Amino acid sequence: MGRHSFGAGGVDKLVAPAARAVNVVKSYGSGETKVTALDGVSYDFPRNEFTAIMGPSGSGKSTLMHTMAGLDSFDAGSVHIGDTDLAGLSEKELTHLRRDRLGFIFQSFNLVPTLTAAENITLPANIAGRDVDEEWYEEITERLGLAKRLNHRPSELSGGQQQRVACARALVSRPEIIFGDEPTGNLDSNSSREVLEILRMAVDRDDQTVVIVTHDARAASYADRVVFLADGNIVDELLNPTIERVLATMNGIEG
Repeated sequence: MGRHSFGAGGVDKLVAPAARAVNVVKSYGSGETKVTALDGVSYDFPRNEFTAIMGPSGSGKSTLMHTMAGLDSFDAGSVHIGDTDLAGLSEKELTHLRRDRLGFIFQSFNLVPTLTAAENITLPANIAGRDVDEEWYEEITERLGLAKRLNHRPSELSGGQQQRVACARALVSRPEIIFGDEPTGNLDSNSSREVLEILRMAVDRDDQTVVIVTHDARAASYADRVVFLADGNIVDELLNPTIERVLATMNGIEG
């Protein structure tokens, strides 16, 4: 199993990580068809930083993010969001944790087609019975260029606009962590850059914590750190990544 010590470089030990994986094991199938997606992964995701997870296809990167976000179970080890151990939570408690403490941005946008942009943005708060901070809502929708699109339904918006609605939905509740699963995967280069700048600003201006899975070196270069997986293990980490360093590291892993 992987026993690399990553995730501590340059991080103040007195500041607890936003999320932590400790010796996490996750397998799919059984017998001869058994596949080990995570083989004892340990990593601290620093608070108020932007972390990108990369690796070849089948390396376990999406499984790691889904496990950290409470979207997928794990076989052994422990996962913590702040001080909360996910292993000790019931399915209902996990649902509440995802709704109340986490934000999500997916490749497929995951907007409700019958709702307007405004209704999609406030949907998690409405489901939870929470009031939306109107001042913050207005700042976020203005910052994301959505102020004049709030009455439009997803089908009336471009892909980039739909993903900005998804970003606004993730940001508006000020979650502890925003998780993004290939958040720029379906976007053209301009829309991709807009979304990455939104996430970068959320960290720099709003002290958010962002964790994304990506296969795109340009997307990863917006992060404070990139963690690389291969065969279910963390094999490398880059701080202050550049496109060139990310590509060189990926080439080394895939080579």
